[in-house]
Amino acid sequence: MRAHLRIARPVRSLERTAAMYCQGLGLREIGRFDDHEGFDGIMVGASGADYHFEFTHCRAHPVRPQPTAEDLVVLYLPDRAVWEAACARMLDAGFREVESFNPYWQRFGRTFEDPDGYRTVLQNAGWMA
Repeated sequence: MRAHLRIARPVRSLERTAAMYCQGLGLREIGRFDDHEGFDGIMVGASGADYHFEFTHCRAHPVRPQPTAEDLVVLYLPDRAVWEAACARMLDAGFREVESFNPYWQRFGRTFEDPDGYRTVLQNAGWMA
């Protein structure tokens, strides 16, 4: 059995955030819930991927997002054309490009930040375990 990773993040705007990640990373909505014990949420992912994002909002006690410059999601895209297209989609979706806190990510990647301050690095390299 393969593991599956869920990246859960509190956000200020569920709809805006889900739309940005879908457009920017080529994901689609795979689930949502409303008022589940006071929480609303939207999950986005890609078919066959071993991960998905869950964006949440607590109705009673909204959590203010507080990511740091080193809280990163890194996606490895070894094909240069695919990587360049993904970077363009991130900007078109409303992410802003930022300089990475760790200079390593600037060598072969680009770092994008959403309106809540969460960062995604698109790395133009393959992952080697």
